[in-house]
Amino acid sequence: MPYLGSEDAVKELKRALSNPHIQADRLRYRNVIHKVIRHMTQGVDVSSVFMEMVKASATVDIVQKKLVYLYMCTYAPQKPDLALLTINTLCKDCSDPNPMVRGLALRSMCNLRMPGIQEYIQQPVQNGLRDKASYVRRVAVLGCAKMHRQQGEGEVDGVIVNELYSLLRDPDPIVLVNCLRALEEILKGEGGVVINKPIAHHLLNRLADLDQWGQTEVLTFLLRYKPQSEEEIFDILNILDSYLKSTHISVVMAATKLFLVLAKEFPHVQTDVLVRLKSPLLAGCTSESREMCFAALCHVREILRSLQGHFSSYYKKFFCSYNDPHYIKNQKIDILCELVNDENVYNVLEELRVCCTDVSTQPAHTAIFAIGRIARTYSEKCVKILAGLLEFKQEHITSAVIQTFRDLVWLCPQCTTSVCQCLPGCEEKIQDNEGKQAFIWLLGMHGELIPNAPYVLEDYVDNVKTETSPIVKMELLTALVRLFLSRPAECQDMLGRLIHYCIEEEMNMAVRDRGLLYYRLLSTGIKDVQKVLNGPKSDPSLGVLVDQTEQPINGWVMDFNTLAPLYENKLCKSITANSVKCELTFVTKQLVAELNSPVDSEVSQEPPAPISLISDIAITPELFEKKWINSATEHCLDIEWKKAVDPDLLQSSLHVLNIYTIAKSKAGTQPWKSYLYAQDSEENMFLVELMLCVDSSSLKTTVKQGRDSKDRLNNFVSLLKSTISTVLELSR
Repeated sequence: MPYLGSEDAVKELKRALSNPHIQADRLRYRNVIHKVIRHMTQGVDVSSVFMEMVKASATVDIVQKKLVYLYMCTYAPQKPDLALLTINTLCKDCSDPNPMVRGLALRSMCNLRMPGIQEYIQQPVQNGLRDKASYVRRVAVLGCAKMHRQQGEGEVDGVIVNELYSLLRDPDPIVLVNCLRALEEILKGEGGVVINKPIAHHLLNRLADLDQWGQTEVLTFLLRYKPQSEEEIFDILNILDSYLKSTHISVVMAATKLFLVLAKEFPHVQTDVLVRLKSPLLAGCTSESREMCFAALCHVREILRSLQGHFSSYYKKFFCSYNDPHYIKNQKIDILCELVNDENVYNVLEELRVCCTDVSTQPAHTAIFAIGRIARTYSEKCVKILAGLLEFKQEHITSAVIQTFRDLVWLCPQCTTSVCQCLPGCEEKIQDNEGKQAFIWLLGMHGELIPNAPYVLEDYVDNVKTETSPIVKMELLTALVRLFLSRPAECQDMLGRLIHYCIEEEMNMAVRDRGLLYYRLLSTGIKDVQKVLNGPKSDPSLGVLVDQTEQPINGWVMDFNTLAPLYENKLCKSITANSVKCELTFVTKQLVAELNSPVDSEVSQEPPAPISLISDIAITPELFEKKWINSATEHCLDIEWKKAVDPDLLQSSLHVLNIYTIAKSKAGTQPWKSYLYAQDSEENMFLVELMLCVDSSSLKTTVKQGRDSKDRLNNFVSLLKSTISTVLELSR
């Protein structure tokens, strides 16, 4: 036997297919065809036996027909002229008495990807839609979608669409589901299949006849139906109630989403449904399938956005297993942070402490940062655990702990003393830039509480020429100037050496400019330096970013049971088709019209240069907080405010302009705060803090930006001011 893939092997197969003695023996003939298919699936070009395979289709052996039709569908695009010879055979088989043969032939005809095939398959498909055998009707319905796709951008055949709508009442449940899928494909350009009241009620009544995957499909399509009355809503909910107890997780999730959408006016009903969803989700979180586990964990996080502590009594279900991949461990750790309370804090912290020593760096960092988040409520317990982690003297652990300490002393000033006691000796184990930056910041900001702070900074100054990160150099320069204000005798000499190096030898312009700034500032006198650098050492109000208010269920219900929870915020918009389109309020529409209207040059000032803010931008609260802390304040302004205006109106108006809110204070909180972010087309990010004090007639606004661009900043501030002014004007 010639070796596999040689021309001799293909020639031998061709001779065998043409041998009348082999053709007379059904078993031997089928075995040769098997060899052809085997060669084809292994990548061997066997297109030269096309005519012999076409002749082999004339048989009553269904197995042989399946093999031959598989071969034809594979090589039809390469041999379109010869493939036309198979049409007569296929059309003949479409009228065969055996329904299996009819269905097989019809499916194969629809799979022939070759030009001009539509005119041959249209009539067999229409005949198949009226066939007595349910198997043929299933194939014909899907054939309609294949035929439409082969036509490209051609017009939709109204006859086929009407036929498919009528087949929704077919007694075979699989035909019903296939009709929905085919209509969705054919009517994609018109918004998909239309679900009206008769169709919706018919689908609900047929749910019990469908298999589990069919039930999932139908429940998803029913999301498009809007009931006309409250009585109809509860009738549908009563039908769906039994599907919340299904043993198949996909059916439970689809039924839950439909429940939540229909009951959007009844929050207590939505809450009851989510309570019943606990068991299926917890089962998914402990599934052996990692994909299932990850999806369930993401949906648990989605629910916790509205029902904080909803899974608190089952917190042990979210403990990490040793063989969990890092992406599942990260999700479980984040969920544990949401479930911490006075009763389980010790157990959760102990679990996180174990995760901090994970062999994988990423879960270890996630666990350390999670302890830092919990420390904002249980500071004493968490600081002890973090201090104990420093005893491991592992580079990645020490770096993450120092970064956590940096954020903790900024948000919780009561932790400063205990944190500073843990810092001596850490400099030897910190090698990464983020850890160095956080450690140097702590030494400069709280160096008066750390006895050896000047000497540690002196080591960094002595090795500054070997430092490769400009950010670390700038942080070192700022920290040393700050420490000079509290301990001048110990810092004067090395500060002079560092500034001289930055001005005379440093090649990075940002570091050099920072050195020149501090040199000129120091030359004006120590009082001016103190005014600039002796700012607040903490800002507990940033805790608003962590203590976010519960979001309404209707805010994320359309993303439920889609890919959206598996991705961060708006990244899913490019992947999922089920995105929520926000409707503008009357005031918001007026605002857009006002901002886009032409400006009268005789009575108005020159309008600001346009700035384009992108809509597809997402940022996590933790990343926002980090950027806010590390960015300098670029612009502060007080804008006149009217007490009668609801600040939430401003939030929705800014959202239209792609300025998004990431956190805000609860209604009635004093002072009221809101944090926002936006990004322009050049990837320059703007961070905004709005603060409204009680009995205040001005809205204090602080703006920071990611890049140093004055023109962009001025354009953004102008847009912000004009938006606020327009909202106040339209609210009269």
